[in-house]
Amino acid sequence: MSNNLAIATVTAGFAELLLPALRRAVTDARVTTRRPDAPTGLTPEARVNLYLYNVVPNAAWRNADLPLRRADGGLAQRAQAGLDLHYLLTFYGDEAQLQPQRLLAAAVAALELRPLLSRDLIRTLLRNAQDPTDAYHFLVGSNLADQVETVRFAPLSLNLEELSKLWSVFFQTTYSLSMAYQASVVLVEPDEGTPQPALPVRDYTVYAVPFSRALIAEVVAAEAAGRPIVRTSRLLIRGTQLRGDITRVSIGGIEVIPRPEDVTDRQIALALPTLRADALRAGVQGLQVLHYLALGAPPAEHRGFASDTAAFVLHPTIAGLELSGTDLTVLTDPVAGTGQRTVLLLNELNPAAGARPRSYSLNPSSAAGDSIVFAQADGDPALAELGLTGPTLAWGALSAPLAGFAGLTNSPAHLSATLAGEGPHDVT
Repeated sequence: MSNNLAIATVTAGFAELLLPALRRAVTDARVTTRRPDAPTGLTPEARVNLYLYNVVPNAAWRNADLPLRRADGGLAQRAQAGLDLHYLLTFYGDEAQLQPQRLLAAAVAALELRPLLSRDLIRTLLRNAQDPTDAYHFLVGSNLADQVETVRFAPLSLNLEELSKLWSVFFQTTYSLSMAYQASVVLVEPDEGTPQPALPVRDYTVYAVPFSRALIAEVVAAEAAGRPIVRTSRLLIRGTQLRGDITRVSIGGIEVIPRPEDVTDRQIALALPTLRADALRAGVQGLQVLHYLALGAPPAEHRGFASDTAAFVLHPTIAGLELSGTDLTVLTDPVAGTGQRTVLLLNELNPAAGARPRSYSLNPSSAAGDSIVFAQADGDPALAELGLTGPTLAWGALSAPLAGFAGLTNSPAHLSATLAGEGPHDVT
């Protein structure tokens, strides 16, 4: 970085950069660094006036010094300001010999050829400044040559209105041929404070890991194509780049470790029954494939890459029907969660010829704690024939007094209940 002599050093270096080219154009030309003024005399001397008229923060370096201090309050690095300097180059000379225009062309050509303030030029300038009689003796102690960034020059586009305001408002003098340049960037920092060195690294380990993110194409049941996924299903996760060094599957936020033999690059097989019985609820589930990395000494698992979330529907099943007196208990798997909407459907199977199949639906009307209370759906008077009086669902078991219940059939194909005066009903 640079100390408080940085801006003055840029101005002096800018003048020294231009001077050789100007004297090749006009032999006795010189460079001044004072406020622009009106030409004096009938034939003004050939010169270029270099004037710093504006300073603005550099956008790229504005926040590069944050944070300045560590958590314990120690100084991590000195504050610094990145600045862009705007210079106005004014050209004077004999108008009859077009000296101002010749000087302008020489300056532009020099800055196109070498549009930067080289470190060698700065060091030469400061070496000459060691002489007490040198014009830039006051720059002794400048460290601009050690700045990280090299100062570069670029022309600024000023329109006629901006030039008019600059001369009439700022300088309030007669206009002379001029153009503007920007010097960027100058990094200025205070001399106070010494940053505390960071603690040394005792040991380090570098890992180069290729980016290999799993892509999930589909999640299906392994039992049969198109079959609904239920609590007892075995999942097939298909895609690409599924196998990692350590592969896990996240279902509903619960991580499961599949067996190594069930994991390939294009498919992962996973049995849902390996999850806890109360871990999932029926409905849409989010699934991700996670790749962990063994890093460190000794190796420890670190979260690496994760696939996008794929969705599948976990369908509820009726695990059993129990009849006790006039109470019918329906066991579901998985159990219903608090707040989930639950509906009990009774659909008559094989109705009598010409008879309309009867169906019944119980919808929840209120919830209290872990229980869902059912009422007659749509005010169907046929439900009164069943004698349903306030059935409740608690922890996945539906219990209801069924005055008209006559029998129960539980076969591998379906679960059905027989109602008095009707045929068997499928229970859903």
